Amino acid sequence: MDASHPIHDSLHSQLRQLQALATQPADYATRQRWLAGLASMVTQHQQAWIDALQADFGCRSAVETRLAELFPSLEGIRLAQRKLRGWMRPQRRGVSFWFMPARARLQPQPLGVAGIIVPWNYPIFLALGPLTSALAAGNRAMVKMSELSPHSGALLQRLCRQYLGDDVVQVVNGGVEVAQAFAALPFDHLLFTGSTRVGRSVMQAAAANLTPVTLELGGKSPLLIAPGFDKRRVVGSLVAGKMLNAGQTCVAPDYVLVQRQECDALLAELRRQATLAYPDPAANPDYTAIISPQHYQRLVAWRDEATARGARVEALGGSSEAALHAARKLPLTVVQDAPDDCALMREEIFGPLLPIVCYDTLDDALAYIRARDRPLALYLYDDNRARIRQVLQHTVAGGVTVNDTLMHVVQDQLPFGGVGPSGMGHYHGYEGFVTFSKMLPVLYQSRLAGAVLTQPPHGKVVQLLLNLMLGRIR
Repeated sequence: MDASHPIHDSLHSQLRQLQALATQPADYATRQRWLAGLASMVTQHQQAWIDALQADFGCRSAVETRLAELFPSLEGIRLAQRKLRGWMRPQRRGVSFWFMPARARLQPQPLGVAGIIVPWNYPIFLALGPLTSALAAGNRAMVKMSELSPHSGALLQRLCRQYLGDDVVQVVNGGVEVAQAFAALPFDHLLFTGSTRVGRSVMQAAAANLTPVTLELGGKSPLLIAPGFDKRRVVGSLVAGKMLNAGQTCVAPDYVLVQRQECDALLAELRRQATLAYPDPAANPDYTAIISPQHYQRLVAWRDEATARGARVEALGGSSEAALHAARKLPLTVVQDAPDDCALMREEIFGPLLPIVCYDTLDDALAYIRARDRPLALYLYDDNRARIRQVLQHTVAGGVTVNDTLMHVVQDQLPFGGVGPSGMGHYHGYEGFVTFSKMLPVLYQSRLAGAVLTQPPHGKVVQLLLNLMLGRIR
């Protein structure tokens, strides 16, 4: 977008106002007040958030909103409140023998103004999570909400104004043009959560200002079942992780790897537990709708393409096709023998379609994972410690959960982030504080410093020192 465009000019004016305020660093008490405001936004307005997300999705499970958005947001805020004083404290660092008795410290400083671009799938958690990190680090922030979640965006804007004020956080709503202008602003740090395709454009826009970026993207996260592992233990958490938010989760299991002779047992257990969890998806208020008609049609088209190309497709749910279409819902749908080059196997699915990939040996399964882009998450079901070590040593992923799905994301003392096409950088907990801070190295020189002996003019003393430090010239 042209830098003289009215949208860009308006956003740039908002940024300049916050940057002027950010020249006065926020102390510990101020940051705690900001974090308390975030906590109140969560705890005091639960029904308002539930209603906003219901309006955005058409049907959004109230349980999922509280469990997967409000609770993890509040837990992240509580951790920051407990740990903030320690995070802000300068860290001692060692100095080399040759520079003693100098002292070294690492002093965290606010960067200034953070930009946060939020997707539609978890608009509360993916706004408040980065915002917690940015405010704990003492920054102001601008937050761009998705045009696909306008009710959530309007609510966040109102609550931020009420609890924090426009001099701390400004929430921006609008369409693609607004998002493009937002990404091009000269923030002190920009965090984007969304697709890999859009992430490339965001990074390119940020590069014009040399704005550092954290990209939380997605990709095809595999779920690997080790040979002989109890399928009943797998399927409960697989169904929960895949069908949460109807699969519209960046760390949802994208496909399952299972040993060939165990595939039938897995499918039988999937049929049983999926229909037990959601017997009538279309009418179930605890099963979330696909966010928009466009995304619904995309998933249907990918399913139908796989079917047309010979894949075996099975919907696990009792609703009629007409009822599902009217509710904009899809049941858990398993897909076997899909060609590698169909959309379902190439692109991040972001919905309740579940390809099953059979392997013969564990080495074959690991080779299959390594041959593809590094995923945001990897799920492994195994109790054999040696095999677990083997998998961790021979794969690279943004994060791993063993014997469950999704749970590493909500551990606030673990960093969250991708690798390669699934993202760069981390946030959550202390790592989020560091991401939005300048960790300033400071050296305090002593009056007894020996460095004076190396100052010119250079004589025999410096030669003697160099011989001690390096050894004699040979």
